Amino acid sequence: MTHESTPDTSMPVRSRSRLIVGNWKMYKTIDQALSFLDKIIPLAKDVDCKVWLSVPFTAIKPCADKAKDSKVVIGAQNMNDAAEGAFTGEVAASMLHDAGASFVIVGHSERRKIFSETNAFINRKVKRALASKLTPLLCIGETFEEHEGQHTKEVLKKQLVECLDGISKEEFDGKVVVAYEPVWAIGTGKAATPEIVEQVHLFCRSVFTEIFGKEAAEKVLLLYGGSVTPDNANGFLLQENVDGLLIGSCSLSSESFAKILKLRHNVIF
Repeated sequence: MTHESTPDTSMPVRSRSRLIVGNWKMYKTIDQALSFLDKIIPLAKDVDCKVWLSVPFTAIKPCADKAKDSKVVIGAQNMNDAAEGAFTGEVAASMLHDAGASFVIVGHSERRKIFSETNAFINRKVKRALASKLTPLLCIGETFEEHEGQHTKEVLKKQLVECLDGISKEEFDGKVVVAYEPVWAIGTGKAATPEIVEQVHLFCRSVFTEIFGKEAAEKVLLLYGGSVTPDNANGFLLQENVDGLLIGSCSLSSESFAKILKLRHNVIF
């Protein structure tokens, strides 16, 4: 006699995949990056989520070579909006693609704040990334003052509309990933609650519906980032409209990153 397993009704019904992204920022030499991959690549084979790592420019080529034929996808943390030119110290999307990057982070709050990147500049990056066969991972988020002033929706809508201006439905549909990273929660230890993030993500999907239609809005992967740890990650992943996580500090340790990857709710429903 066979026994059918009982479905876990605590899991939300989903059609989108889970995506866990590590953003190393300005950390790790090539040797350190490769050592990290030695530990994560075998683990990634047994987790039911997509695993992306956004590594320093210097580590893209060696990491992409090492991760080839594995579930780990390598990407970049930034790019210039121009195809090429006399821009000392800048990196073009075509160069990232040539080095083995599959995606690139654009619009991160650190780029907006420290380097004064505007929505218009980020919009040009999104377009250049798409044209160069890179998946743009677009970051949005409000400051503490905007959050406290209850301007979150206003700020996020402006960022989404302006950063995605001129992007066609065909370009957007399944080809852009968006991460909500409230500035007041990044690196502060003050993570937003899962309930707040779920409501924000629902609002973002309503904006996508206005711009690209309901079908495309339902397909886009929406990630949360901001003081994510192995202890609080599962609370976010339990939310129906949280499709994954963009992790900073805790992605630097293979042990803490592995704990998040192995959470039981990192599944494709």
